[in-house]
Amino acid sequence: METTLTAAPAATTTETRPGRWIEHWDPEDASFWQSTGRSVARRNLAFSVFAEFLGFCVWALWSVVVPMLPAAGFPLTLNQQFWLIAVPSLVGATIRIPYTFAVPAFGGRNWTIISSLLLLLPASALAFIVTRPETPFGVLLACAALAGFGGGNFASSMTNISFFFPEAEKGKALGLNAAGGNLGTGIVQMVVPAVIAIGAGVHLERAGLIFIPLALLSAVAAWRWMDNLTGIKADYKSFALATKNPHTWVISFLYIGTFGSFIGYAGAFPTLLKTQFPTAPLGLAFIGALIGALTRPLGGMVADRFGGARVTIASFVVLTVGALAAIEGLHAKSFPLFFGAFLVLFCGAGIGNGATYRMIPAVFRAGVSAEGLPAARKAAAGCIGIAGAVGAYGGFFIPRGFAMAKESYGSLVPALYVFVAAYVLMALTVYAVYQRRGSALASETI
Repeated sequence: METTLTAAPAATTTETRPGRWIEHWDPEDASFWQSTGRSVARRNLAFSVFAEFLGFCVWALWSVVVPMLPAAGFPLTLNQQFWLIAVPSLVGATIRIPYTFAVPAFGGRNWTIISSLLLLLPASALAFIVTRPETPFGVLLACAALAGFGGGNFASSMTNISFFFPEAEKGKALGLNAAGGNLGTGIVQMVVPAVIAIGAGVHLERAGLIFIPLALLSAVAAWRWMDNLTGIKADYKSFALATKNPHTWVISFLYIGTFGSFIGYAGAFPTLLKTQFPTAPLGLAFIGALIGALTRPLGGMVADRFGGARVTIASFVVLTVGALAAIEGLHAKSFPLFFGAFLVLFCGAGIGNGATYRMIPAVFRAGVSAEGLPAARKAAAGCIGIAGAVGAYGGFFIPRGFAMAKESYGSLVPALYVFVAAYVLMALTVYAVYQRRGSALASETI
Protein backbone atom coordinates (compact mmCIF):
# COMPACT_ATOMS: atom_id res chain seq x y z
CA MET A 1 0.00 0.00 0.00
CA GLU A 2 1.55 3.29 -1.02
CA THR A 3 0.87 6.43 0.92
CA THR A 4 -2.08 8.65 0.18
CA LEU A 5 -0.45 11.42 2.18
CA THR A 6 2.17 14.06 1.48
CA ALA A 7 5.26 15.08 3.43
CA ALA A 8 6.57 18.58 3.95
CA PRO A 9 9.79 19.73 2.28
CA ALA A 10 12.61 17.96 4.03
CA ALA A 11 16.07 18.93 5.18
CA THR A 12 19.20 16.86 5.63
CA THR A 13 19.09 16.72 9.42
CA THR A 14 16.59 15.52 11.95
CA GLU A 15 15.49 17.44 15.00
CA THR A 16 13.14 16.10 17.61
CA ARG A 17 10.76 17.66 20.09
CA PRO A 18 9.06 15.95 23.05
CA GLY A 19 7.18 12.94 21.78
CA ARG A 20 9.85 11.80 19.31
CA TRP A 21 8.80 14.04 16.41
CA ILE A 22 11.20 14.30 13.48
CA GLU A 23 10.93 17.81 12.07
CA HIS A 24 12.72 17.24 8.75
CA TRP A 25 12.85 14.05 6.72
CA ASP A 26 14.23 13.58 3.21
CA PRO A 27 14.83 9.92 2.29
CA GLU A 28 15.48 10.92 -1.34
CA ASP A 29 18.62 12.82 -0.28
CA ALA A 30 21.35 10.19 -0.73
CA SER A 31 23.73 11.60 1.89
CA PHE A 32 20.97 12.00 4.46
CA TRP A 33 19.69 8.49 3.74
CA GLN A 34 23.13 6.90 4.11
CA SER A 35 24.13 8.79 7.25
CA THR A 36 20.88 8.93 9.19
CA GLY A 37 17.74 7.99 7.31
CA ARG A 38 18.23 4.29 6.64
CA SER A 39 18.87 3.29 10.25
CA VAL A 40 15.89 5.33 11.51
CA ALA A 41 13.60 3.97 8.81
CA ARG A 42 14.60 0.36 9.46
CA ARG A 43 14.04 0.79 13.18
CA ASN A 44 10.54 2.10 12.58
CA LEU A 45 9.87 -0.67 10.07
CA ALA A 46 10.87 -3.39 12.55
CA PHE A 47 8.43 -2.26 15.23
CA SER A 48 5.73 -1.53 12.65
CA VAL A 49 5.97 -5.12 11.43
CA PHE A 50 5.59 -6.37 14.99
CA ALA A 51 2.51 -4.21 15.61
CA GLU A 52 0.91 -5.25 12.33
CA PHE A 53 1.75 -8.90 12.97
CA LEU A 54 -0.07 -8.73 16.31
CA GLY A 55 -2.99 -7.01 14.59
CA PHE A 56 -3.41 -9.90 12.16
CA CYS A 57 -3.05 -12.39 15.01
CA VAL A 58 -5.88 -10.79 16.95
CA TRP A 59 -7.95 -10.35 13.78
CA ALA A 60 -7.76 -14.11 13.18
CA LEU A 61 -8.13 -15.15 16.82
CA TRP A 62 -11.79 -16.14 16.60
CA SER A 63 -11.05 -18.43 13.66
CA VAL A 64 -9.07 -20.57 16.13
CA VAL A 65 -11.46 -20.35 19.06
CA VAL A 66 -14.82 -20.83 17.31
CA PRO A 67 -14.35 -24.53 16.38
CA MET A 68 -13.66 -25.25 20.05
CA LEU A 69 -16.63 -23.37 21.53
CA PRO A 70 -19.22 -26.19 21.17
CA ALA A 71 -17.01 -28.58 23.12
CA ALA A 72 -16.66 -25.87 25.79
CA GLY A 73 -20.42 -25.84 26.33
CA PHE A 74 -21.53 -23.08 23.95
CA PRO A 75 -24.73 -24.21 22.14
CA LEU A 76 -23.85 -22.70 18.76
CA THR A 77 -25.27 -23.62 15.40
CA LEU A 78 -22.94 -23.76 12.39
CA ASN A 79 -24.55 -20.56 11.10
CA GLN A 80 -23.71 -18.79 14.38
CA GLN A 81 -20.14 -20.09 14.24
CA PHE A 82 -19.66 -18.61 10.79
CA TRP A 83 -21.10 -15.30 12.01
CA LEU A 84 -18.44 -15.19 14.74
CA ILE A 85 -15.76 -15.84 12.11
CA ALA A 86 -17.10 -13.32 9.58
CA VAL A 87 -17.80 -10.29 11.77
CA PRO A 88 -14.14 -9.46 12.60
CA SER A 89 -13.42 -9.18 8.87
CA LEU A 90 -16.46 -6.96 8.37
CA VAL A 91 -15.26 -4.57 11.08
CA GLY A 92 -11.61 -4.74 10.04
CA ALA A 93 -12.43 -3.88 6.43
CA THR A 94 -14.66 -0.99 7.45
CA ILE A 95 -12.07 0.74 9.64
CA ARG A 96 -9.14 0.45 7.25
CA ILE A 97 -9.63 3.82 5.59
CA PRO A 98 -10.14 5.69 8.90
CA TYR A 99 -6.97 4.02 10.18
CA THR A 100 -5.11 5.36 7.14
CA PHE A 101 -6.06 8.94 8.00
CA ALA A 102 -5.21 8.41 11.67
CA VAL A 103 -1.49 8.56 10.84
CA PRO A 104 -1.42 12.28 9.92
CA ALA A 105 -3.92 13.09 12.64
CA PHE A 106 -1.95 11.53 15.50
CA GLY A 107 1.51 10.72 14.13
CA GLY A 108 2.73 7.28 13.04
CA ARG A 109 4.42 6.45 16.34
CA ASN A 110 1.53 7.73 18.40
CA TRP A 111 -1.05 5.84 16.37
CA THR A 112 0.99 2.63 16.61
CA ILE A 113 0.84 3.02 20.41
CA ILE A 114 -2.92 3.64 20.29
CA SER A 115 -3.68 0.84 17.84
CA SER A 116 -1.56 -1.60 19.89
CA LEU A 117 -3.44 -0.68 23.07
CA LEU A 118 -6.75 -1.09 21.27
CA LEU A 119 -5.85 -4.78 20.83
CA LEU A 120 -6.28 -5.14 24.60
CA LEU A 121 -10.06 -4.84 24.10
CA PRO A 122 -10.60 -7.90 21.89
CA ALA A 123 -7.99 -9.94 23.76
CA SER A 124 -9.50 -9.21 27.17
CA ALA A 125 -13.08 -9.64 25.97
CA LEU A 126 -12.30 -13.04 24.47
CA ALA A 127 -10.47 -14.23 27.60
CA PHE A 128 -13.45 -13.22 29.75
CA ILE A 129 -16.27 -14.50 27.57
CA VAL A 130 -15.05 -17.98 26.55
CA THR A 131 -15.29 -19.26 30.12
CA ARG A 132 -19.03 -18.40 30.30
CA PRO A 133 -21.08 -20.74 28.09
CA GLU A 134 -24.30 -19.05 29.25
CA THR A 135 -23.30 -15.85 27.39
CA PRO A 136 -25.98 -14.73 24.90
CA PHE A 137 -24.98 -15.02 21.26
CA GLY A 138 -25.33 -11.26 20.74
CA VAL A 139 -22.67 -10.60 23.38
CA LEU A 140 -20.38 -13.19 21.76
CA LEU A 141 -20.88 -11.44 18.42
CA ALA A 142 -19.99 -8.06 19.92
CA CYS A 143 -16.80 -9.51 21.42
CA ALA A 144 -15.88 -11.04 18.08
CA ALA A 145 -16.48 -7.68 16.37
CA LEU A 146 -13.81 -6.11 18.62
CA ALA A 147 -11.21 -8.32 16.90
CA GLY A 148 -11.76 -6.14 13.83
CA PHE A 149 -9.43 -3.57 15.44
CA GLY A 150 -6.60 -5.87 14.42
CA GLY A 151 -7.62 -5.68 10.76
CA GLY A 152 -7.23 -1.92 10.70
CA ASN A 153 -3.57 -2.07 11.71
CA PHE A 154 -2.52 -3.02 8.17
CA ALA A 155 -3.71 0.28 6.69
CA SER A 156 -2.13 2.59 9.26
CA SER A 157 1.11 0.60 9.37
CA MET A 158 1.56 0.62 5.60
CA THR A 159 0.73 4.32 5.38
CA ASN A 160 3.19 5.22 8.11
CA ILE A 161 6.09 3.17 6.77
CA SER A 162 5.66 4.51 3.24
CA PHE A 163 6.89 7.93 4.46
CA PHE A 164 10.17 6.62 5.83
CA PHE A 165 11.67 5.05 2.68
CA PRO A 166 12.80 6.48 -0.67
CA GLU A 167 10.94 5.43 -3.80
CA ALA A 168 13.73 3.02 -4.77
CA GLU A 169 13.33 1.03 -1.53
CA LYS A 170 9.66 1.63 -0.77
CA GLY A 171 8.38 -1.47 -2.55
CA LYS A 172 10.66 -3.81 -0.62
CA ALA A 173 9.89 -2.14 2.71
CA LEU A 174 6.13 -2.25 2.18
CA GLY A 175 6.38 -5.84 0.97
CA LEU A 176 8.17 -6.86 4.16
CA ASN A 177 5.64 -4.95 6.22
CA ALA A 178 2.68 -6.59 4.49
CA ALA A 179 4.18 -10.08 4.58
CA GLY A 180 5.03 -9.74 8.27
CA GLY A 181 1.43 -8.83 9.00
CA ASN A 182 -0.09 -11.58 6.86
CA LEU A 183 2.05 -14.17 8.66
CA GLY A 184 0.12 -13.42 11.83
CA THR A 185 -2.91 -15.30 10.52
CA GLY A 186 -1.02 -18.56 10.10
CA ILE A 187 1.11 -18.18 13.22
CA VAL A 188 -1.89 -17.63 15.49
CA GLN A 189 -3.56 -20.74 14.09
CA MET A 190 -0.38 -22.72 14.75
CA VAL A 191 0.52 -21.43 18.22
CA VAL A 192 -2.80 -20.79 19.99
CA PRO A 193 -4.14 -24.39 19.85
CA ALA A 194 -0.91 -25.57 21.49
CA VAL A 195 -1.04 -22.87 24.17
CA ILE A 196 -4.62 -23.55 25.23
CA ALA A 197 -3.92 -27.29 25.45
CA ILE A 198 -0.94 -27.03 27.82
CA GLY A 199 -1.64 -28.92 31.02
CA ALA A 200 -4.88 -30.71 31.87
CA GLY A 201 -7.97 -29.76 29.87
CA VAL A 202 -8.49 -27.01 27.32
CA HIS A 203 -8.13 -23.41 28.50
CA LEU A 204 -9.72 -21.22 25.83
CA GLU A 205 -9.19 -18.06 27.86
CA ARG A 206 -5.46 -18.33 27.16
CA ALA A 207 -6.15 -17.49 23.51
CA GLY A 208 -6.90 -13.95 24.62
CA LEU A 209 -4.63 -13.72 27.63
CA ILE A 210 -1.41 -14.34 25.69
CA PHE A 211 -1.99 -11.23 23.58
CA ILE A 212 -2.43 -8.86 26.50
CA PRO A 213 1.29 -8.68 27.37
CA LEU A 214 2.20 -8.75 23.67
CA ALA A 215 -0.04 -5.77 22.92
CA LEU A 216 1.47 -3.91 25.86
CA LEU A 217 4.97 -4.81 24.63
CA SER A 218 4.11 -3.45 21.17
CA ALA A 219 2.81 -0.19 22.65
CA VAL A 220 5.90 0.25 24.86
CA ALA A 221 8.25 -0.57 21.96
CA ALA A 222 6.50 1.97 19.71
CA TRP A 223 6.68 4.56 22.49
CA ARG A 224 10.37 3.90 23.07
CA TRP A 225 11.77 3.34 19.58
CA MET A 226 9.42 4.65 16.88
CA ASP A 227 9.11 8.20 15.54
CA ASN A 228 6.47 10.63 14.29
CA LEU A 229 7.10 12.72 11.16
CA THR A 230 5.92 16.31 11.07
CA GLY A 231 4.42 18.03 8.06
CA ILE A 232 2.31 15.16 6.77
CA LYS A 233 -1.33 15.70 6.09
CA ALA A 234 -4.27 13.71 4.83
CA ASP A 235 -4.50 13.95 1.06
CA TYR A 236 -8.22 13.51 0.51
CA LYS A 237 -7.74 14.51 -3.13
CA SER A 238 -6.00 11.19 -3.75
CA PHE A 239 -9.09 9.32 -2.65
CA ALA A 240 -11.33 11.68 -4.62
CA LEU A 241 -9.26 11.10 -7.77
CA ALA A 242 -9.32 7.35 -7.21
CA THR A 243 -13.07 7.14 -6.68
CA LYS A 244 -13.66 8.86 -10.03
CA ASN A 245 -11.47 6.40 -11.91
CA PRO A 246 -13.28 3.20 -12.95
CA HIS A 247 -10.06 1.18 -12.64
CA THR A 248 -10.20 1.68 -8.87
CA TRP A 249 -13.43 -0.29 -8.71
CA VAL A 250 -12.25 -2.93 -11.18
CA ILE A 251 -9.15 -3.57 -9.10
CA SER A 252 -11.12 -3.49 -5.84
CA PHE A 253 -13.40 -6.15 -7.31
CA LEU A 254 -10.37 -8.27 -8.20
CA TYR A 255 -8.86 -7.79 -4.75
CA ILE A 256 -11.98 -9.26 -3.15
CA GLY A 257 -11.07 -12.41 -5.07
CA THR A 258 -7.42 -12.45 -4.01
CA PHE A 259 -6.95 -10.93 -0.56
CA GLY A 260 -10.61 -11.55 0.28
CA SER A 261 -10.12 -15.23 -0.51
CA PHE A 262 -7.00 -15.37 1.65
CA ILE A 263 -8.56 -13.84 4.74
CA GLY A 264 -11.94 -15.53 4.17
CA TYR A 265 -10.57 -19.03 3.73
CA ALA A 266 -8.10 -18.50 6.57
CA GLY A 267 -10.95 -17.64 8.91
CA ALA A 268 -13.24 -20.45 7.80
CA PHE A 269 -10.72 -23.27 7.31
CA PRO A 270 -10.43 -24.49 10.93
CA THR A 271 -14.23 -24.64 11.29
CA LEU A 272 -14.59 -26.37 7.92
CA LEU A 273 -12.11 -29.04 8.97
CA LYS A 274 -13.79 -29.50 12.35
CA THR A 275 -17.30 -29.85 10.91
CA GLN A 276 -16.60 -31.73 7.69
CA PHE A 277 -13.82 -34.04 8.91
CA PRO A 278 -14.21 -34.31 12.72
CA THR A 279 -11.40 -36.84 13.07
CA ALA A 280 -8.91 -34.78 11.09
CA PRO A 281 -6.13 -33.00 13.03
CA LEU A 282 -7.34 -29.42 13.48
CA GLY A 283 -3.80 -28.28 14.16
CA LEU A 284 -2.99 -28.54 10.45
CA ALA A 285 -5.24 -25.59 9.56
CA PHE A 286 -2.42 -23.06 10.03
CA ILE A 287 -0.54 -24.43 7.00
CA GLY A 288 -3.04 -22.86 4.60
CA ALA A 289 -2.78 -19.34 5.99
CA LEU A 290 1.00 -19.67 6.20
CA ILE A 291 1.19 -20.62 2.51
CA GLY A 292 -1.05 -17.70 1.59
CA ALA A 293 1.20 -15.24 3.43
CA LEU A 294 4.49 -16.64 2.08
CA THR A 295 3.33 -16.72 -1.55
CA ARG A 296 2.26 -13.06 -1.54
CA PRO A 297 5.80 -11.72 -2.15
CA LEU A 298 6.27 -14.44 -4.78
CA GLY A 299 3.23 -13.15 -6.64
CA GLY A 300 4.70 -9.66 -6.74
CA MET A 301 8.09 -10.90 -7.99
CA VAL A 302 6.58 -13.06 -10.72
CA ALA A 303 4.31 -10.17 -11.73
CA ASP A 304 7.34 -7.89 -12.06
CA ARG A 305 8.66 -10.25 -14.71
CA PHE A 306 5.53 -11.34 -16.55
CA GLY A 307 3.08 -8.54 -15.81
CA GLY A 308 0.53 -8.19 -13.04
CA ALA A 309 -2.49 -8.82 -15.27
CA ARG A 310 -1.19 -12.14 -16.59
CA VAL A 311 -0.24 -13.41 -13.16
CA THR A 312 -3.56 -12.26 -11.71
CA ILE A 313 -5.41 -14.24 -14.39
CA ALA A 314 -3.24 -17.25 -13.57
CA SER A 315 -4.04 -16.86 -9.87
CA PHE A 316 -7.78 -16.96 -10.60
CA VAL A 317 -7.23 -20.12 -12.65
CA VAL A 318 -5.44 -21.66 -9.66
CA LEU A 319 -8.27 -20.55 -7.35
CA THR A 320 -10.83 -22.09 -9.70
CA VAL A 321 -8.95 -25.40 -9.79
CA GLY A 322 -8.63 -25.37 -6.00
CA ALA A 323 -12.35 -24.74 -5.46
CA LEU A 324 -13.34 -27.49 -7.90
CA ALA A 325 -10.95 -29.89 -6.19
CA ALA A 326 -12.46 -28.97 -2.80
CA ILE A 327 -15.91 -29.84 -4.20
CA GLU A 328 -14.59 -33.20 -5.31
CA GLY A 329 -13.05 -33.73 -1.88
CA LEU A 330 -16.42 -33.14 -0.23
CA HIS A 331 -18.19 -35.50 -2.64
CA ALA A 332 -15.56 -38.19 -2.07
CA LYS A 333 -15.39 -37.45 1.68
CA SER A 334 -11.62 -37.41 1.24
CA PHE A 335 -9.73 -35.37 3.80
CA PRO A 336 -6.41 -35.48 1.88
CA LEU A 337 -8.09 -34.19 -1.29
CA PHE A 338 -10.05 -31.50 0.55
CA PHE A 339 -7.01 -30.38 2.53
CA GLY A 340 -4.79 -30.35 -0.55
CA ALA A 341 -7.41 -28.39 -2.48
CA PHE A 342 -7.43 -25.70 0.17
CA LEU A 343 -3.65 -25.44 0.08
CA VAL A 344 -4.03 -24.77 -3.67
CA LEU A 345 -6.64 -22.11 -2.86
CA PHE A 346 -4.30 -20.41 -0.41
CA CYS A 347 -1.46 -20.53 -2.93
CA GLY A 348 -3.63 -18.94 -5.62
CA ALA A 349 -4.87 -16.26 -3.23
CA GLY A 350 -1.35 -15.41 -2.04
CA ILE A 351 0.07 -15.10 -5.55
CA GLY A 352 -2.96 -13.07 -6.60
CA ASN A 353 -2.47 -10.66 -3.69
CA GLY A 354 0.98 -9.68 -4.87
CA ALA A 355 0.10 -9.63 -8.56
CA THR A 356 -3.04 -7.50 -8.19
CA TYR A 357 -1.20 -4.89 -6.11
CA ARG A 358 1.54 -4.86 -8.75
CA MET A 359 -1.07 -3.91 -11.36
CA ILE A 360 -2.17 -0.69 -9.65
CA PRO A 361 0.75 1.69 -10.35
CA ALA A 362 1.04 0.31 -13.90
CA VAL A 363 -2.67 0.85 -14.61
CA PHE A 364 -2.67 4.44 -13.39
CA ARG A 365 0.62 5.26 -15.11
CA ALA A 366 -0.46 3.87 -18.49
CA GLY A 367 -0.84 6.47 -21.23
CA VAL A 368 -0.08 9.37 -18.89
CA SER A 369 2.27 12.16 -19.95
CA ALA A 370 5.18 13.26 -17.78
CA GLU A 371 3.18 16.26 -16.62
CA GLY A 372 0.33 14.04 -15.51
CA LEU A 373 2.42 11.55 -13.53
CA PRO A 374 2.08 13.28 -10.12
CA ALA A 375 -1.71 13.18 -10.34
CA ALA A 376 -1.55 9.56 -11.57
CA ARG A 377 0.58 8.57 -8.58
CA LYS A 378 -1.90 10.22 -6.21
CA ALA A 379 -4.81 8.40 -7.82
CA ALA A 380 -2.89 5.10 -7.63
CA ALA A 381 -2.20 5.67 -3.93
CA GLY A 382 -5.88 6.32 -3.33
CA CYS A 383 -6.77 3.18 -5.27
CA ILE A 384 -4.43 1.09 -3.11
CA GLY A 385 -6.15 2.34 0.04
CA ILE A 386 -9.64 1.74 -1.32
CA ALA A 387 -8.81 -1.69 -2.78
CA GLY A 388 -7.20 -2.77 0.50
CA ALA A 389 -10.38 -1.92 2.38
CA VAL A 390 -12.84 -3.34 -0.18
CA GLY A 391 -10.85 -6.54 -0.65
CA ALA A 392 -10.97 -7.30 3.06
CA TYR A 393 -14.74 -7.65 2.82
CA GLY A 394 -14.08 -11.02 1.21
CA GLY A 395 -13.25 -12.18 4.72
CA PHE A 396 -16.90 -11.59 5.53
CA PHE A 397 -18.48 -12.89 2.31
CA ILE A 398 -16.74 -16.27 2.22
CA PRO A 399 -17.69 -17.51 5.72
CA ARG A 400 -21.22 -16.18 5.25
CA GLY A 401 -21.39 -17.92 1.88
CA PHE A 402 -20.51 -21.23 3.49
CA ALA A 403 -23.08 -20.66 6.24
CA MET A 404 -25.88 -19.81 3.80
CA ALA A 405 -25.12 -22.81 1.59
CA LYS A 406 -25.09 -25.19 4.55
CA GLU A 407 -28.31 -23.77 5.97
CA SER A 408 -30.20 -23.70 2.67
CA TYR A 409 -28.85 -26.79 0.93
CA GLY A 410 -27.23 -28.84 3.69
CA SER A 411 -23.89 -28.72 1.88
CA LEU A 412 -20.92 -26.43 1.35
CA VAL A 413 -20.78 -27.32 -2.34
CA PRO A 414 -23.16 -24.58 -3.62
CA ALA A 415 -20.99 -21.92 -1.98
CA LEU A 416 -17.88 -23.31 -3.66
CA TYR A 417 -19.64 -23.26 -7.03
CA VAL A 418 -20.49 -19.59 -6.46
CA PHE A 419 -16.83 -18.92 -5.68
CA VAL A 420 -15.81 -20.74 -8.88
CA ALA A 421 -18.18 -18.55 -10.89
CA ALA A 422 -16.74 -15.44 -9.22
CA TYR A 423 -13.15 -16.48 -10.03
CA VAL A 424 -14.04 -17.14 -13.67
CA LEU A 425 -15.77 -13.75 -13.88
CA MET A 426 -12.76 -12.04 -12.31
CA ALA A 427 -10.32 -13.72 -14.70
CA LEU A 428 -12.46 -12.68 -17.67
CA THR A 429 -12.60 -9.14 -16.29
CA VAL A 430 -8.81 -8.90 -16.14
CA TYR A 431 -8.55 -10.24 -19.67
CA ALA A 432 -11.25 -7.99 -21.11
CA VAL A 433 -9.99 -4.79 -19.48
CA TYR A 434 -6.21 -5.24 -19.51
CA GLN A 435 -5.22 -8.02 -21.94
CA ARG A 436 -7.78 -8.29 -24.76
CA ARG A 437 -6.63 -7.03 -28.14
CA GLY A 438 -8.36 -3.80 -28.89
CA SER A 439 -8.85 -2.83 -25.24
CA ALA A 440 -7.59 0.59 -24.19
CA LEU A 441 -4.71 -0.82 -22.14
CA ALA A 442 -3.82 -3.82 -24.28
CA SER A 443 -0.61 -2.22 -25.51
CA GLU A 444 0.55 -1.34 -22.00
CA THR A 445 2.56 -3.57 -19.65
CA ILE A 446 0.03 -4.00 -16.88
